[in-house]
Amino acid sequence: MIKLIKGGVYYTEGKILKEKDAFMVEAKKQKAIKGTMAYSILSSHNKGGEDDLKIKFDALVSHDITYVGIIQTAKASGLKEFPVPYTLTNCHNSLCAVGGTINEDDHLFGLTAAKHYGGDYVPAHLAVIHQYMRETGAKCGAMILGSDSHTRYGALGTMAMGEGGPELVKQLLCQTYDIKRPQVIAVYLKGKPKKGVGPHDVAIELVGATFKKGFVKNKILEFVGPGIANLSMDFRNGIDVMTTETSCLSSVWETDDKTKAYFETHGRPQDYKEMHPQDPAYYDGAVIIDLSRVEPMIALPFHPSNAFTVREVVDNAKEILGEVEARGNELLGKDTYHLLDKVDERGVYVSQGIIAGCAGGTYENICEAADILKGKSCGNGEFSLSVYPQSQPVYKALVDGGFVSDLMAAGAVMKTAFCGPCFGAGDTPSNNGFSVRHTTRNFENREGSKLGEGQLASVALMDARSIAATAANGGYLTPATEAEYKKSNKKYYFDSSIYDKRVYRGTGHPDKSVEVVFGPNIADWPEQIPMADNVLMKIVSVITDPVTTTDELIPSGETSSYRSNPLRLAEFALSRKDPAYVGRAKAVKEDEAARRVAGVLPESVLSDVGIDIPKNTIYGSCVYANKPGDGSAREQAASCQRVLGGVANIAIEYATKRYRSNLINWGMLPLLADKASFDVGDYVLLENVPESLKARSDISGKLVRDGKAHDMTFRVGDLTDEEIDIILSGCLINYNRK
Repeated sequence: MIKLIKGGVYYTEGKILKEKDAFMVEAKKQKAIKGTMAYSILSSHNKGGEDDLKIKFDALVSHDITYVGIIQTAKASGLKEFPVPYTLTNCHNSLCAVGGTINEDDHLFGLTAAKHYGGDYVPAHLAVIHQYMRETGAKCGAMILGSDSHTRYGALGTMAMGEGGPELVKQLLCQTYDIKRPQVIAVYLKGKPKKGVGPHDVAIELVGATFKKGFVKNKILEFVGPGIANLSMDFRNGIDVMTTETSCLSSVWETDDKTKAYFETHGRPQDYKEMHPQDPAYYDGAVIIDLSRVEPMIALPFHPSNAFTVREVVDNAKEILGEVEARGNELLGKDTYHLLDKVDERGVYVSQGIIAGCAGGTYENICEAADILKGKSCGNGEFSLSVYPQSQPVYKALVDGGFVSDLMAAGAVMKTAFCGPCFGAGDTPSNNGFSVRHTTRNFENREGSKLGEGQLASVALMDARSIAATAANGGYLTPATEAEYKKSNKKYYFDSSIYDKRVYRGTGHPDKSVEVVFGPNIADWPEQIPMADNVLMKIVSVITDPVTTTDELIPSGETSSYRSNPLRLAEFALSRKDPAYVGRAKAVKEDEAARRVAGVLPESVLSDVGIDIPKNTIYGSCVYANKPGDGSAREQAASCQRVLGGVANIAIEYATKRYRSNLINWGMLPLLADKASFDVGDYVLLENVPESLKARSDISGKLVRDGKAHDMTFRVGDLTDEEIDIILSGCLINYNRK
């Protein structure tokens, strides 16, 4: 049960009070604003002003889809050594290509870069990125920046953020993360979860209540209240990592003896400190969650916010699943997607269960799944169950406790620490398959199917407990609250020797005698030209969906092997949403290059309507989307457009700060327009761009379509001086070289 409170609230004496009921004088309010844990952490890391923050992080972390590009960008900008602890994990490109060496080349690059520049390197299959940082890197009161959108360690008192790679580059170059001071929302927890309810159930209900309303977008969630004491650390971490799907900026929780015990278990008692807001503390809104009223939940395709109770779906399967089926066929553009055929007299049949990654693969999730399946069978039909413990220490503890034996005896398949099922590089369902997963996302195509080839599978998010209950029921959808089982409650023991023997720890000790090894598929970023006084751009893709995810801008899964080669990766841009985009963008780029050599621009397009091309004008392509950039932090969603000659995006709004930041850091204009109609093939001429950016004013432009010109103005939103300079320089690399 979740309640949203708009407007200011106070947290005082363990309770939430609306501002109008608190009767606080203004002076006390101003003090209370500074009383949140978030305010304290941000202030201690801020090198800027009170409201215009310039943050220096304590540590950085990346995985093997992002670290090559980050290090290459920093190297091109003058990097000599890592100035802060930087951990390189290998949990995305873990499966090396059959018949090729591309992924393992990236791993060797990472290891030699860690040695050369002075960082830590975690080999493949040893741990997923966020579990490793929970176990070894998170500290109470610290800040960590990661190049993965689910960088969240708030339950351990660490304010962590997921951003595109260029923001990590800035930290490597001793620059800052610049933001307006964010609003803070209190998430007040009360009550105690019932047996069979897990962290994903709470998280899915939270995402369902907040995402579509934009209630916490770009804000910090601060978890407080008496309910926290009723949650284990695995439970807290499982909720916390899913806060990314609310579209919030970051999160932080009150800490207690359970938090202290977690740090002690992992051999780091010195990294714990007790953290609470001051009394009173002021928040810009509140989310009230009664844990005792949360039921087993399911997020149906095609978004984590498409939330229902499991029982509701089972009881109303044809109506609810019929709506999802209609949406899937709308995406495909034909009636070949089937979900209602999973419904029969026994219920709703699913073909696959997955428990994996930073959200699902925790010790307690897998223990309780094993308890539910003990002595039972997954069956020998279509349904299959795969379990990925999130680190080797977790895996070893599960083996030692007998849980792996129970799972295997029930027919589950045990696999190593890997993020693949979360982004489409492992356990891809069959066409029209129905998979239930304790992972973080279920966007269309994210699990690996391809709309352009007529493929579409259904992925629903569900807690490990209900996945196990479903497996025990022969693959028929079942809430765990209806399963009969006894919880074993075996204590977790962390074996640090696993990391001691395999992890390369070079933080603070760069070794210049080690040369960074480059495989043949690791390529430098191509040169990008600076912004000019004027910009002529051709609209090469128009996306009218309410929200466009980064998976649609640059697909995950099959593209992973090309993350280190900008030109090869760019061939996949928008391939799932607009397969003709790459060809159109290339045509503009080739036209621009030829005309630049000749010293002319496509004047005939505009002269026909009486417009003369001004001097000092650049020509490039542009993508329009209503609300682009939901989901992943992958910078490639922007950089691939830039590599193909993109100079701007036009949107009504940007789904996330991180996608807008990626556009800026790759020298692209993040234009905003009131709801307007654009067609592929339209031209837009922007005039006096640098002058408008520096004056913080709207940019004047002309839309040219069908031989007619229409005046337009575009907004760019808040930009710092540095962001303006990055755009004018053409990209972050150019800015730092300059």
